[in-house]
Amino acid sequence: MAEFLSIHPKNPEPRKIARVVEILNRDGIIIYPTDTVYGIGCDLFNRKAVEKLCLFLHIKPQRLTLSFICSDLSNISDYVRRVETPVFKILKKSLPGPFTYIFDASTNVPKILGAEKKTVGIRVPQHEIPMAIVKGLGRPLISASLKGLGAEEYLTDPEEIFKSLHKQVDLVIDGGIGGIVPSTVVDFSSDEMIIIRQGVGDFGPYL
Repeated sequence: MAEFLSIHPKNPEPRKIARVVEILNRDGIIIYPTDTVYGIGCDLFNRKAVEKLCLFLHIKPQRLTLSFICSDLSNISDYVRRVETPVFKILKKSLPGPFTYIFDASTNVPKILGAEKKTVGIRVPQHEIPMAIVKGLGRPLISASLKGLGAEEYLTDPEEIFKSLHKQVDLVIDGGIGGIVPSTVVDFSSDEMIIIRQGVGDFGPYL
């Protein structure tokens, strides 16, 4: 059965973040708040946890289209191929923020996931809880937005999330009520930048 852990959204308690990291290191799957909607994820480098996450999401590792929650721009460079200077300037201005950026995956990514992946989504959310988690863990989270099973709506209430999913995950973090609009997705993997999904993030000022 999952733990339910309330963490201050602006000033995450170090003791509680340490507990989250402990659970992640034990192959745990966690549900946590972001600057958009609640997410579900695990340690990117923990193969057993990634397999558990795939089972939860009912997808095969080869079909993973999840994003990585990274701590900063330097962390991103480990998982994507070369980022051109104009694009890097956009990232520097817009992150942390409610955006998911898609890039060509570096050679590190297939090794981590055990599946050939041509592209990868990168997130640096403007929310203290996931940032504290990835910094404490020292590695990115592999993440998906949390929707109701068989539903299009995003799950927003951590107590209701716990009631519904406490037998399927290892930890539910209460960071307050979550949003209902996901991140804006921008694809930089081809010659032409494409906004794939308009979400809460306004990309216009960064063009």
